[in-house]
Amino acid sequence: MIPIKNIYFLLCYAWDRFDEGEMADMDSVDFKNALDLLAYVLYRGVSRLLRKGLDRGYVGREETLGLIYGRIDLDYTVLHGLHLKGRVRCRFDELIHDVLHNQILKSTIRRLLYAENLDGLLKEKLRGINRRLSGIREIRLNPTVFSRVAIHKNNRYYRFLMNVCELIVVYTIPDEHRGTYRFKDFLRDEKLMWRIFQEFVFNFLVKEQSTYNVKSDRLAWPAEPIDPGREEDLKFLPAMNTDISLRSSQLTLIIDTKYYVDALESNQGGKPKVRADNLYQLHTYLSSLEGKSYPDNMAEGLLLYPTNGYQVDLAWNIRGHTIRVKTLDLGLDWRNIRKSLLGITGASETGSQ
Repeated sequence: MIPIKNIYFLLCYAWDRFDEGEMADMDSVDFKNALDLLAYVLYRGVSRLLRKGLDRGYVGREETLGLIYGRIDLDYTVLHGLHLKGRVRCRFDELIHDVLHNQILKSTIRRLLYAENLDGLLKEKLRGINRRLSGIREIRLNPTVFSRVAIHKNNRYYRFLMNVCELIVVYTIPDEHRGTYRFKDFLRDEKLMWRIFQEFVFNFLVKEQSTYNVKSDRLAWPAEPIDPGREEDLKFLPAMNTDISLRSSQLTLIIDTKYYVDALESNQGGKPKVRADNLYQLHTYLSSLEGKSYPDNMAEGLLLYPTNGYQVDLAWNIRGHTIRVKTLDLGLDWRNIRKSLLGITGASETGSQ
């Protein structure tokens, strides 16, 4: 299993919120499980927001008043005879804390208070935070509500906390008989962890190295029409996008990230092999680069898997392209993970000569 603190390291990069000072502070905290980690991160984040001041937003309101405030709803006022009583119906925008992103924070904290297997001390801290959010309503949480949150430069710190809340919401399952929530370990979800691992590697390389330009490329298939007049058939080929493309004046390195419990697989008890579909995919990427403006031998491929057990370091030359298969040990201290990833890609750390 990946150490719980290293999960925070991955999430911070994947969600573009890495702070080395905060990461170092986490070294002094012990977590029994991933739920404790997420709850602690949420507690710290909301505590910081309360010290700075919660974000506010304008919410439209309607109210019958004795004085004109905002815009008059003339039709409503006349229809109900309010003007005869010296009153008017007004529409106005009010700046309040009771906005969607704060409602999500409050509702997620309330859910954690009923979560099974959450550390008791953490629950007490969350109860204190919950009392300080007394002016904010609870809402019904579901995965779609997060798409309605408006994040901008003035409230960008909320983005990381919204990601934490969404992970908690998606992986907490209600027990209707007991009135509690059971946390499903997201570390066992290979599809989710593959996405986190890919975004971690991508954002890490954007921030922490200066050798390559980092992007995700949309590549063209090395395909031609089978007959004249069938050029339209090419439009039906699926999109081919790389996970990570590293480019320098000397090299193009295509990285394809995968996430499995075992990097290699065995068929019927045989010797472990590289997964064929992974290798075919990477070879197709490299084949699509042939004939471009840079020499073929400047394009290499890397299949990158995580591991906290055995290491894999393989390399071949396949039709003129070097293809490597390597593992990144996520069981290391997070500082050594950083050094290892820079070494695997042959990149120089940002700021180094």
